[in-house]
Amino acid sequence: MKSPARLALVLTMSAISALALIALPASAEIYKWKDKDGKTHFSDMPPNDAEATPISRRAKSTKPSITDFAPEPEKEDVASESDTAKPAKASEGEKDAKDTKPKTLADRDKDFKERRAAEAEARAKAEQDSSKAAYRAQECERAKNQYAALSSGVRIARPSSNGREYLNDAERAAEIERVKGLVDTFCKGN
Repeated sequence: MKSPARLALVLTMSAISALALIALPASAEIYKWKDKDGKTHFSDMPPNDAEATPISRRAKSTKPSITDFAPEPEKEDVASESDTAKPAKASEGEKDAKDTKPKTLADRDKDFKERRAAEAEARAKAEQDSSKAAYRAQECERAKNQYAALSSGVRIARPSSNGREYLNDAERAAEIERVKGLVDTFCKGN
């Protein structure tokens, strides 16, 4: 059986090796360049036939952000600008397109939370609507059954303090009118 000291040494060495392997990619640089067709490429090794610029990483985080890999703005030819006349005012659509920036992580997170809240609200409303519909269907069925029993002419009794009390013709007619109102209320649209 191995001794506890030897086991601790093996575990410590394993942890140090794992940390060293994890830290290796963090120190690697990423290079960005454009090929002869104008396509932007990224790699951990610079190309031999093109000029590559290393992408700096932030000191706070070792994870690259989306802005690290954003394409560079196209540089316009100075001669072509002077040859062509510029319009006096840019249209609103062009102005908005130029002023819009990629959404920050906080903005995207806020939008995501708003969408989730709207979806949860819609789900809760749909669930509430379906439970209301189920309740209405159940009450409709109950009212129809009561109406059928009252209209059949069979003697109807209801519980009272003396045991059972049978409905006379006037009470039956009043009960039929009340149940018709329930059928109209709950069975509307069914």
